[in-house]
Amino acid sequence: MKSLHLVKTSTGAKWAYRVMRDLVELGENVHVAMPIDGPLVPLYKEAGIIVHELDYSLSHAFRTMRKIREIVKEVAPEIIHSHFVITTLLMRLALRNNKIPRVFEVPGPLHLEHFIYRQADILTAQKGIDFWIPTCRWSYDTYKKCGIDENRLFLTYYGSDLSNKKYTKGKLRKELNLKEDDIIVGMVAYMYAPKRFLGEKRGLKGHEDLIDAISLLQDKYPNIHLVIVGGAWNGAMNYEKEVVAYGQKRCKQIHFLGTRNDVPELYQDFNMVVHPSHSENLGGAAESLCLGIPTIATSVGGFPDIVIPEKTGFLVPPYSPKAIADAIEQVIYHPDEAKLLAHNGQAFVKEMLNSKNTSKAVFSFYREILDQ
Repeated sequence: MKSLHLVKTSTGAKWAYRVMRDLVELGENVHVAMPIDGPLVPLYKEAGIIVHELDYSLSHAFRTMRKIREIVKEVAPEIIHSHFVITTLLMRLALRNNKIPRVFEVPGPLHLEHFIYRQADILTAQKGIDFWIPTCRWSYDTYKKCGIDENRLFLTYYGSDLSNKKYTKGKLRKELNLKEDDIIVGMVAYMYAPKRFLGEKRGLKGHEDLIDAISLLQDKYPNIHLVIVGGAWNGAMNYEKEVVAYGQKRCKQIHFLGTRNDVPELYQDFNMVVHPSHSENLGGAAESLCLGIPTIATSVGGFPDIVIPEKTGFLVPPYSPKAIADAIEQVIYHPDEAKLLAHNGQAFVKEMLNSKNTSKAVFSFYREILDQ
């Protein structure tokens, strides 16, 4: 089988890379159309994925659509697999008269939460041609509510292979000169600027909410430190500066580490990880649970699929610094219980998010589509 994948970045989205890598191992002939200016391009090539250059800039949409048609003609895939909203919309517009089956593996629920974007997704799809792979239960259920037939939907998850690796502890505490009894609350997320045109006042990942939560706790726990890993996303440098300034104003002990390539090692020194997102798929919760770190997450999107109260972690409502602070206190008061939940969560997601299993599920869905 030959598939063509559409990915808008060669800097992030390693979840898409893992799908393609594993499909190659299953014997599939895999091509990808993507920008070639990012650091992940060599990984794709080393995995045996054939890379085609394509820029998905909206300012050159017609040129992009023409290029999509050219690549499709050259590759002649049996199935086309898109991994982003923008790549999906451009693909559908470019290939209106093409009958090759198309799959949109939905990276997160954000566009489904807003009427215009949700309608753009639904209305540009052609029956018998376009299919979806929602990667969390919330997205799957939303498509069903929008009237999409179940035979056009296939629920699976973006796989991870973090849990198969071992990492050492102590690197972060040494770097920041922190004691063993210092409490480190970690957050790992890029800084996404608020979409003002949608009425958003705070960033998508909820950095400000966690900063406010720590400010509520710092007098009671003078040894608490907030460590934020991740820089500006997609040029949001001004927003990053705003978050840093806000954090330094509100928190006595806060550390901004920027973008790092040693994140799994940093996790090892976190007493807990907080994912305060306002919208999310599985996100960083998949990483922290895979690594066995006590995990607090908001009850949005795909988080409830894996962060299950009294089983794998702690869920709190979004936009609520007080609820986040209360959950952090639970971990501080009951560290053994929190570690047990994290251990359970690690076993749970290790099976559920095993990249080999999730990629086999995608491969099987391809077969189902082609047999229809």
